[in-house]
Amino acid sequence: MSASDKIQNAAEDLAGKAKEALGKVTGDDSKVAEGKADQTKADAKKAGENVKDAFKH
Repeated sequence: MSASDKIQNAAEDLAGKAKEALGKVTGDDSKVAEGKADQTKADAKKAGENVKDAFKH
């Protein structure tokens, strides 16, 4: 996984956490769901990149 991919995935995960927290504070269930979805998407990308890395080494 390249450094830029790691940074991008971490940023997407952090943005998802922020969106989820904002949704909880404002009572917006759709924002909470969007935030969790963003985090899940970032986690899936991380897992995919880790698999690629494992086969490279």
